[in-house]
Amino acid sequence: MNFASTRVITADITALVAFYEKATARAASWFTPDFAELAGPTGATLAIGSTDTVPLFAAGSAAPAANRSVILEFLVDDVDDLWQQLAAGIPGSDVVAEPKTMPWGNRSLLVRDPDGNLVNFFTPVTSEARAKFGL
Repeated sequence: MNFASTRVITADITALVAFYEKATARAASWFTPDFAELAGPTGATLAIGSTDTVPLFAAGSAAPAANRSVILEFLVDDVDDLWQQLAAGIPGSDVVAEPKTMPWGNRSLLVRDPDGNLVNFFTPVTSEARAKFGL
C-alpha cells in the first residue's frame, strides 16, 4: 500500500487553493471547479475538494473547517524566509507560532490556513534532522 494524498474539504476552494499556492510556491492542478491538487517533488499530494464533492463519497461524511486534530506539514528550504513572506501577507494565514527550533531538530512555523487547519512549515536544522530527510 502507498500513501497517495491528504484531502482537505472546504467551503471556499478558491481561497484555500490560493493560500496553498502562495505558501508552497506551487501551482495547483485543477481537475474540475470542485477539485484541485498540489503535488510535491516527493510524490506527496495535497488534494483540495469543495463541499460539493462530499456527497460523491457519502453525504455528510466530511465537513469543512472542522479539523482539530491533524497538522499538515511541509518541508521548506528556509522557514525563516517563508515567515518573512507570511509576515508580508499571504491572504488567509493566521500565525499560531513564529519560527522556533523544536527538540527533534526542525525549525517550525505553525499557521492556520483560511479554513483553520493547522499547517506546520519546517526546515531541518540539526545534523540528525537533516540526515532524516536526506539533506
